[in-house]
Amino acid sequence: MGSGIWSTDVYAAAASYRAAKGASAFSYSDSGARTVHDDLDPYGVAARESRDSDEHPDSLAIAVLFDVTGSMGGVPRTLQTKLPDLLGLLLRKGYTSDPQILFGAVGDATCDRAPLQIGQFESDNRMDEDLGRFLLEGGGGGQKTESYELAMYFMARHTSIDCFEKRGRRGYLFIIGDELPYPKVNRRQVRQVIGDSLRRDIPTKEIVAELTRIYDVYYILPAGASYAGDGQVLAAWRDLLGQNVLELDDLDAVCETIALTVGLGEDAIDLDEGLDDLDAMGSSAGKAVGRALARLDRRTPAVPEGPGASGVIRL
Repeated sequence: MGSGIWSTDVYAAAASYRAAKGASAFSYSDSGARTVHDDLDPYGVAARESRDSDEHPDSLAIAVLFDVTGSMGGVPRTLQTKLPDLLGLLLRKGYTSDPQILFGAVGDATCDRAPLQIGQFESDNRMDEDLGRFLLEGGGGGQKTESYELAMYFMARHTSIDCFEKRGRRGYLFIIGDELPYPKVNRRQVRQVIGDSLRRDIPTKEIVAELTRIYDVYYILPAGASYAGDGQVLAAWRDLLGQNVLELDDLDAVCETIALTVGLGEDAIDLDEGLDDLDAMGSSAGKAVGRALARLDRRTPAVPEGPGASGVIRL
């Protein structure tokens, strides 16, 4: 996947058409659907692919997985409205030439009907169409854990990305949530949700170690979420990802945060230049983004924290 070119004009036309018809950008979920859309069902999927082509010779895989349980249910709607900002920064500001973006949604495999939903890596307006197919179930188990580890298992073992396989450049994976992962990837849940047969459960730290070979992984905990600022949640994720854990003051700044993180990681900008770009586009997200990424900017690159942390820090 990953063909085509993003067009803000096409995005705006689709939004205007929906408004004229009184339709929602999340028509599948808002129609009363109760199951995962066929196009987002991870069961039996060999791999979601990010591939080079004549059109996109230097593809860069960027995956954004968001928790859709409880107070996090508004995240995909925010992402959908801010897509032009995300793509505008990545492309028009030259942070990367050929981004291919995958969206995914995380629930709770112990109780939800849709514990995992995974789109395709896309370069054009089909990423907006993918967002419209997500089931915003709003469930969760109410026990401060969601199935992030199941999503990380899928990304580690069921994605294939040319930026890594051809050029040794890791992709980017952003997880937007506010709770803990379960301590292990449950083999029965993997069989039920993804279709793989495992001989044993996999400790979450092991699957993170696999994942961070392929992706630079970031966890974003936004303000307004149920467990925003929660010390237990932050400590658990920092144990897994080192300092790639971002506390974001404003959920509306999530797309800008993702774009600047990629721009910094690709050495296209420094933080001040990125914040200047936000000002130039009229974004009000600069303060929140600056605070989140300043914490990353102060990292010591030689010593990542935790056994699952990435060994190379680009920022």
